[in-house]
Amino acid sequence: MRIIFTAAAALSFFLVSLCTVSAQENPADIYKQRMTLYKKVEAVTNIPWYYLAGIDQYERNVRQSRRDIPKAEGITGIYFKPEEWAGILNPDPSDENSTSIQFFNGIGMDADGDGKASLKSDEDVLHSFANFLLSYGTDHDNLKIGLWNYYKRDKAVGIIIGKAQIYKQFGRLDLDEHAFPVPLRSNYSYRNTWGDARGWGGRRIHEGTDIFADYGVPVRATSYGIVEMKGWNKYGGWRIGIRDINNNYHYFAHLSGFTKELTVGQIVEPGMMIGGVGSSGYGPPGTSGKFPPHLHYGIYKDNGYTEWSYDPYPHLRLWERQDRIKARRK
Repeated sequence: MRIIFTAAAALSFFLVSLCTVSAQENPADIYKQRMTLYKKVEAVTNIPWYYLAGIDQYERNVRQSRRDIPKAEGITGIYFKPEEWAGILNPDPSDENSTSIQFFNGIGMDADGDGKASLKSDEDVLHSFANFLLSYGTDHDNLKIGLWNYYKRDKAVGIIIGKAQIYKQFGRLDLDEHAFPVPLRSNYSYRNTWGDARGWGGRRIHEGTDIFADYGVPVRATSYGIVEMKGWNKYGGWRIGIRDINNNYHYFAHLSGFTKELTVGQIVEPGMMIGGVGSSGYGPPGTSGKFPPHLHYGIYKDNGYTEWSYDPYPHLRLWERQDRIKARRK
């Protein structure tokens, strides 16, 4: 069962994910610095930069959505517990001597050449993670094995690999653009229905926002992402799930059908048509017409342990305004 989170807290997590650096810094500069670091570690380890970017982005998003680990302070997001870094048997958990860290089987390395294996060094941290993966190999399958042995969680591995594929396809890191899920020129309406009671299929709350529109109105991807799920659900009817680069899972339900070429594992971008508004669901495959045509749109957040629903309404309003501004500029 997905966990429901308070709308206010979830909104803060989402907004943080849209800007991972302080307001005083230029995001474009941060992306450039990260890419430079990924390419530098790639040159030394032969691990493709987009896998390193996927790992770093996954860890950064996890840290943003949890309170039990500190927020990232540098340009990278990978987190090691002090005992992992220095070695579980190391009497000094703050040890920065690479020789003694290696003696106690710690993961920490001195990669920037300053004589210290420091958790405060982005290069030391990223290179140390890459060095762990090197023991498994640098090809896709062996990197997946290494990731599983580190995280011990299939979903974490899947999310990271998905991010890597997205970064590889677009060749850049600045993939934070969004789009409203239906064309602005269409006849649609919506209000905030997240958390409302639902009775069909048992007592539960509404985990999304309903956007009412005519049958067959195009439904569009709202973000850069990868299609994780496509098919039928007795509640949601024909539905699609897309995972973006910020560990958010975008859920589109009650569709009339899917875009012909859409497949699981396909990479999408904001505004790309993925299906049509419908009234499918609340029964066995093919059931339709039990309610007016509309798109059920939900967002879920993964924090490295579990996944919860949060209110998409504020983001829909934001993306709607952004699309209107873009339309006026054309």
